[in-house]
Amino acid sequence: MVRAYRPLLEPLGLTYPQYLVMLALWEADEVAIKHLVTKTRLDSGSLTPILKRLEQKGLVQRRKSEQDERQWLMCLTPAGSDLRKQAEDVPHRLWCMADMELAEARALKAAAEQLYRQISEREAEPGGHGMP
Repeated sequence: MVRAYRPLLEPLGLTYPQYLVMLALWEADEVAIKHLVTKTRLDSGSLTPILKRLEQKGLVQRRKSEQDERQWLMCLTPAGSDLRKQAEDVPHRLWCMADMELAEARALKAAAEQLYRQISEREAEPGGHGMP
């Protein structure tokens, strides 16, 4: 999937993980990093360098929460907000490459979501690493 997205994201100057973060921020701006961990399914160790790169590109900025000074919020910059318009056609362009029926795509997504939930539940079990 990452390889399929690459030519679609290169003109935007984004990698696939950066795109996931931007999608999450376009959906809900000014969110805690914990929210981005949940939405992108990237762990905080992977997310931190991605956020730093997006910040260097001028697409996002970190801001201390007014409610809780210990918490950092990630916010879109005007350039980050503007990039949304350029990225709107990415899902459609990827879909055109897929050559599958909508029902097949939905079933595949549902199966992937179920697999993710089951693995996550196993990992959350005491001593669980997904191994039987």
